[in-house]
Amino acid sequence: MNVRRRGSAAALAAIAVIGAATAPAVAADPSPSAPASAPSGLYGSTDPQYDGVWRQSLALLAQDTAGVVPSSKAVKWLTDQQCANGAFAPFRADPAAACDAKTMVDSNSTAAAVQALWAVGGHGDVVEDALGWLKSVQNGDGGWGYSPGTPSDANSTSVVIGALTATETDPGEVRKDGKSPYDALLTFALPCAKDKGAGAFAFQPDKDGKLPPNADATAAGVLGALGKGLVAGAGEKTGAASCADAAKPTREQAAANGSAYLAAALAGDGHLKSALGGSADQPDYGNTADAVVALAARGGADKAAEPLAWLKKNAAKWAEESGPAAYAQLIFAAHATGTDPRDFGGTDLVERLNATGPAPQGAAASDTATTSDQAAGEEDEKDGSPFGVWWFVGVCLVFGIGVGFLLSNRNKKRQP
Repeated sequence: MNVRRRGSAAALAAIAVIGAATAPAVAADPSPSAPASAPSGLYGSTDPQYDGVWRQSLALLAQDTAGVVPSSKAVKWLTDQQCANGAFAPFRADPAAACDAKTMVDSNSTAAAVQALWAVGGHGDVVEDALGWLKSVQNGDGGWGYSPGTPSDANSTSVVIGALTATETDPGEVRKDGKSPYDALLTFALPCAKDKGAGAFAFQPDKDGKLPPNADATAAGVLGALGKGLVAGAGEKTGAASCADAAKPTREQAAANGSAYLAAALAGDGHLKSALGGSADQPDYGNTADAVVALAARGGADKAAEPLAWLKKNAAKWAEESGPAAYAQLIFAAHATGTDPRDFGGTDLVERLNATGPAPQGAAASDTATTSDQAAGEEDEKDGSPFGVWWFVGVCLVFGIGVGFLLSNRNKKRQP
């Protein structure tokens, strides 16, 4: 595994990111109770006890995806949360105090932090330590549970897969007792023959050993099976996904089966649903955003057109009420579908996200260049110059690389 920043390829990829976007592919909702004062450097004002590292990681990752250089204070807040053994807990009120047996570290927070810190760069030691801890708590089936020693689940396994691939580590080579994360993930895939939930992923088997279909786990499972993390671009355009059984489905077929399940669940309403305490089904904005990423990553942006349109029309209020992780999920959905996150149904998601925490350092080099490129391109057209906007982009990128402005489309350091 090579913990480093990507070079010119990352800078070139940044142009596409500017134009376009796990918990796990799963996100924890902010706690409803707000502390007297939020810790300095943290995004969001609600109590961070259960989601501080998760939402901070998503915020930093979303900013990087949108071409924004995060606040150094915000990045430091996240790195300070790491325990000496490399793990992260959802939140540590006193980062100076040593972690002990009572510190509830988990795979999701750690994997999300890996992805975020790899993306922003400059924290290879933190990333290495976190990856080392994740490998040390891998279960014998090849997967991960939320907490060390707990049974593997689809969401946790998928978010760790994302951390591995983001840091250029092949998940298939990360084995415990001969089993890889992909081996574990496929055990949660439902066969197509089931009348209900065909092709879906379950979070975990129930007490009877059966696999209950779960849309949240399915969105995470599709991305995990594809070897993708929280940030994923649109995949190669394919036909409509269909569920197809096999004696032992490949992970690619499992991703297709999961996509077919999600497409069917989204058909008509354009959103996934969740039931709260016996009340009527409610729209599930976060899981719908995750499903958009999964569908686009597997079969192209057009496969997510209906839920994307629904989110553009309906998700702004939800994100405002839910905080930075919600804005991040929408930015990931925008990126996966090539949608401008600064005009998402009339909402500037990047501006709204930035406003939930310390002001970012500014736009990344390629983001700044894009504005200049547009003006230069217009001038080229007027002058009839044979050199267009892309020539100017190339010059700006070479200059940016020369002075150290290198972007990474996606890198990580912690998990949801």
